[in-house]
Amino acid sequence: MRLPGRLSAAIDVLSDIETRKRPVAEALKDWGLAHRFAGAGDRAAIGNLVYDALRRRASHGWLMGSDTPRALVLAVAVFDWGLSVDELNAGFASDPHAPAPIDPAEAERLTAPPGLSDAPAWIAADVPEWVVPMLAGLGEDWLAEAQGMTGRPPLDLRVNALRSDRERVSKSLKRFEPQPTGIAPLGLRMPAGMGDSRTPNVQTDEGYLKGWFEIQDEGSQIVAALTGARPGEQVLDLCAGAGGKTLAMAAAMGNKGQIFAYDADRGRLAPIYERLKRNGVRNAQVRAPGDGALEDLVGRMDRVVVDAPCTGTGTWRRRPDAKWKLTPQQVEVRTAEQAEILAQAAQYVKPGGVIAYITCSVLDPENRGSVEAFLAAHPQFAVRDAGALWQGVFGAERGEKVAVSPWGLTLTPHRTGTDGFFFSLLGQTG
Repeated sequence: MRLPGRLSAAIDVLSDIETRKRPVAEALKDWGLAHRFAGAGDRAAIGNLVYDALRRRASHGWLMGSDTPRALVLAVAVFDWGLSVDELNAGFASDPHAPAPIDPAEAERLTAPPGLSDAPAWIAADVPEWVVPMLAGLGEDWLAEAQGMTGRPPLDLRVNALRSDRERVSKSLKRFEPQPTGIAPLGLRMPAGMGDSRTPNVQTDEGYLKGWFEIQDEGSQIVAALTGARPGEQVLDLCAGAGGKTLAMAAAMGNKGQIFAYDADRGRLAPIYERLKRNGVRNAQVRAPGDGALEDLVGRMDRVVVDAPCTGTGTWRRRPDAKWKLTPQQVEVRTAEQAEILAQAAQYVKPGGVIAYITCSVLDPENRGSVEAFLAAHPQFAVRDAGALWQGVFGAERGEKVAVSPWGLTLTPHRTGTDGFFFSLLGQTG
């Protein structure tokens, strides 16, 4: 399939997403099933066009004077992929599967766009307008922070220290040219490509199958390290899900001590069993939801990790469609869930223990707001010094990259090159 056909397919997929309110992954999968002749390169290119269009839907719509699927795909082709109007029209003229030729009005927008200097801040930031006040936690540079979430994400890996080391994994994946991550000591990164480039499929690699590494964003690796789980401790991972942070903590603990991996949603736990086995984890015990599943842990835990359910705004690079579907009501639901889970976590902490509160959100109500609400309801807890915590884990030389506040630490694509994460360590005061 030539470029014009790929553009036409991307327009069709975007139209399908818009009219039927469907998830991107589902729409792309159905397109692939209906066009089995398309190769892997075609599917990757069409997916890139669709995701790129959604990442900058507001700003590209402003520049084009329209946010129709056609306008957005043409904007991606020219503004992001560096193609010219003449190139596109030449291809359109010779391909029966091409979109209609670019008309004079579209050509003017594509060659001499109005710029974003006069655009409302939410347009330039590529976020829903109502979200802007909730980005206060990102500071005065919030616009650049939001724009940092419009790029493509890299592919990050965490080396499993229980089975391998970074040098060995680097050699195993040499064909993909992985580079050490800038902060996480066991991370490797394959930077995001441009245009129609494909993400490496590392899950077929021998090293992955042997448990040498896991796919995990560097930000997730960082907050897992900040939990401070040590050999011999008793740790409750209260929202373990598929087990990404459980695996990282188990490796940090050297398989000594005990991690109790729990999630209120039994379905989310399903992948954890195979992952624990493949990674050689022996100090993790999965607790599925049920009557009294955690009763014996009350008041016994050195650390309770709350990787809280959240809006996922920190992952907008990976799921840009979620950005435009988010509602104020969803934020309210999530903050209520966070309050409930933090209150639940407090009962499991032993005297002198801590709660590690984590979100993959950049919204103030879910981060500062949830921490403040918890402290008001639980005066026996206080926030541990976030700056000192960071230096103790990663050293002072990397401290300029992270945003430190009285409520915790914030990671973002703009500052740390990671997904957006918030971390706060809440310790008992007496």
